[in-house]
Parts: sequence; structure tokens; C-alpha cells
Amino acid sequence: MHTIYPLAVPKGRQLCCEVCEAPAERVCTACTVTYYCGPVHQKADWASIHEKICQLLIPLRTTMPFYNSEEERQHGLQQLQKRQASPIYTRVYSHLPQKHLIELCYTVAQKYLFEGKHEDAVPAALHSLRFRMNVHGLSSVELVPAYLLLAEASLEYLSQARWTVLKSADCSNATHSLLHRNLGLLYMAKENHEEARYHLANDIYFASCAFGTEDIRTSGGYFHLASVFHGLKNMELADTLYTKVSEIWHTYLNGYYQTLLQAHTQQTDLLGKQFVNDTDLDEAQEAEAIRILTSILSFRESTSSKAPQKTVLVLKTLSILYYLMLECSKAKEYATRALSLAEEHLSVQEQSDIQELLNIISTEEEEPIT
Repeated sequence: MHTIYPLAVPKGRQLCCEVCEAPAERVCTACTVTYYCGPVHQKADWASIHEKICQLLIPLRTTMPFYNSEEERQHGLQQLQKRQASPIYTRVYSHLPQKHLIELCYTVAQKYLFEGKHEDAVPAALHSLRFRMNVHGLSSVELVPAYLLLAEASLEYLSQARWTVLKSADCSNATHSLLHRNLGLLYMAKENHEEARYHLANDIYFASCAFGTEDIRTSGGYFHLASVFHGLKNMELADTLYTKVSEIWHTYLNGYYQTLLQAHTQQTDLLGKQFVNDTDLDEAQEAEAIRILTSILSFRESTSSKAPQKTVLVLKTLSILYYLMLECSKAKEYATRALSLAEEHLSVQEQSDIQELLNIISTEEEEPIT
């Protein structure tokens, strides 16, 4: 992390902290365009998102000064270009416009939230919100996803998101889904089960309209609604919804796994190129998948004697997920557990499928992709 020094603010100009918008007293010496009220918020911002976008902020926040001559203008332009050509800036994302920074910050904030690191999510979510404001305006419905991220960490933003949606005549089903999901989670935390069920049911409806009933983006609504029923001790409904979520994720991940198997079998890389496993998920979605599936696994293992095949499905799905994420040790662990349980309760064919998965994981663990 770069050091920060007291900021000399020109008279008549007020600079604000990147995190809390209080009067700034310090500046990041790496980019010199980001300000803080003190070292606490500078460190928080750096750990959350600033380290990833520090140099990318320079061209967005640097304005060309007025020059008296063409010679001075050319010299100033050369200095700015030299500054932007630093190794840090050119190494990652140097070509991305501001709209891509929106998604980068949004994904980072989402990942923190799925991992339960709410404080770390705030600076990244604030950056996503500010970039959205710059691109779309102060009252655009495009601000709502960022407000909802912030709402999970700081509830004061949730009312702003709801009000923006209510005012908008052009709000997508996906945004409605996000809003209702966050409201559902809020009421779950307050143990207001009736309101939680109402909003999560609306989340599922709008997500289904946007993506379809069997899409992984809809599965989050099913999962949270199942958790509500689980908390109410309605195990039958919780079981049904957890099963649906497991099947959605298994179908999605198994599709990528089967495609990979087919590619290996057909030996399509005639030039000897190594295949690269992939989930086609961003980091936030991978974190969400891990959180959802491990939570369902805990539920299944507490009732495994009644439905061992459902526990095997979750174990196998987690194994495929980690295999596609190139984390072979965890993939092997879950596949081994799935096979052990399958040998006691499932058919020979189902055991064979899991054994094949375990063999592939073991082979790749011994000869990792380089």
C-alpha cells in the first residue's frame, strides 16, 4: 500500500474523502487524484478496491490545464501520457472505459458480500455507484444495483434504491428482482417472515421473467426463500426449494464439465494446447455458488438418512464447481465424500459417474495445467 501525506488544499477548493465525503486531509501518492479524511479510510479503500483501480483513476480525474502556447500544451500532454504509461497502469485494464470500471467495482463488492465481509464491500460499492452516476446521471435506475449492494452493508441506501425504482417507469425485471431480494434479506434479518416471503416471492417472479425459472440467477431467490421456511421449521417446503437450487446449479456446472470431458476425449487440441477449466462465472458468482451449495450441504447432512441421494448431488456439484475453478484438492475432497455415500445408497451407474469424476480430478491434480 502506498503511503499518504497531509494534503495542501488550494484556497477556496474543498476536496472530500473517497469513503465518507468528509473534508480531505490526505492524498494517495500513487495516483494523486484520490483523497481521504485520514489513514483509516485510506487503508479501507486500498484493501477493498483502490489497489485494483488506483492508476485507472488518473485519466478519469485528470483535466488538462490551460496553456499559453501550443508548445506548452504538447509538453503537458506528453507528461500526462508518460504518467499513464506506468507499469502499474498498463499491466491490467488500461484499455477499459468507465463503464467497465462499474462492473469491476460491482463484482468485487459482490464477492465481499457473499464472503460475509460487509465492511470491505462498502468502498468498492461506492465506487460502482459513483461511476454509474457519472455515466448514467443522478436519477437513473442504473444506480439501483449499486444502492442495493450498499444496502446490504449499510441500510440507509436501501430506501434510496426503493424510491428510485418507484419513480422509474423504465425499470428492468432484473433490477426489480435485486430490489426484492435485498428487501427479503432485510426482513429475514429482522425475523419478519411474512414480509421476507413476500419480497423473495417477488424476487423469484421478476428473476424468472428476466432470466427464466431454471437460471442460476433465479436460484438465489429460491435459496433464500428455502432458508425462510427452514427457519420456520417447515422442512418439507425448505427441502423442495433446496432441491431445486441444487438441481439448477448441478445442471449448469455439469454442462461445462461434460463439454470439457468431450473436448478431452476428442483430443481437439492437436497442437498440444492445454485445456483450461472454466465456470463462465465471475468471482462474485463463484463465491455465491460456494455459499449456497455449502449451506444446502449442511442442511442435507443433518437429514442425510432420509435422502442420501440429495446429499450426493450437492457433494458432486461442489466437486465439479471446484474442479472447474482449478481447485483440485477441494474438488477431490467433495468427490471422495460423494463416492463414499453413493457406494452405500446409490446405483452402480451413479457410483461409476462419481468415480469417473474422481479419477479425472486425481489425474489433473498429479499433472496440473500450466
